[in-house]
Amino acid sequence: MVNPEILQSLAKLDPKLEPVISHYELKVESRDTEDVYFSLLRAINAQQLSVKAASTIFGRFLQLFENGYPAAFVLKDMDFEALRSVGLSRQKAGYVLNVANYFYENKLQDANWEQYKDEEIIEMLTTIKGVGKWTVQMILIFSMNRMDVFPIDDLVVRQSMIKLYEVNPEQKKKALYSELTQIAEKWKPYRSVASRFMWKMKDQKWIL
Repeated sequence: MVNPEILQSLAKLDPKLEPVISHYELKVESRDTEDVYFSLLRAINAQQLSVKAASTIFGRFLQLFENGYPAAFVLKDMDFEALRSVGLSRQKAGYVLNVANYFYENKLQDANWEQYKDEEIIEMLTTIKGVGKWTVQMILIFSMNRMDVFPIDDLVVRQSMIKLYEVNPEQKKKALYSELTQIAEKWKPYRSVASRFMWKMKDQKWIL
């Protein structure tokens, strides 16, 4: 479970969120904390796929490597058609090669990510073709356990916020994003945690 002190602080920072916090339990879901590279590969594979299909294809992908790990210095030279043969689309095969090349060339596979701020990591990794801001934010939240990330581009987060805070969804995108960002200011420094509650609301059909 997420640290109760964090939840208490968040409820005080935003009383509107308090009943949601009381209603749901958030588990600690940090994984691959040190392995940003592996998380990126898995995230690319999972795009636009069901959980089951993504798991199957990624499992086949890992079997291509002798020790079951796609080290950058090996993956960067992997035959393109071999990647395609395990179920990766042409586009995704290109993207995983882009990731491997970037990490290899910049010597990042064993990087100490703690030295970088969230925005620095987003700026670095979104230079890789095929890696978007949302993908990096998900890694920051779920793999690196960063506490203050606000993924406003996530549709579910926006929908839940619109419902909970009674925001007008018909306004122009710029105005909508501005209003939601302002609401999320109350959540600092725990915007990641609050965003996870927004996902919970959607998954379990929160009723006001």
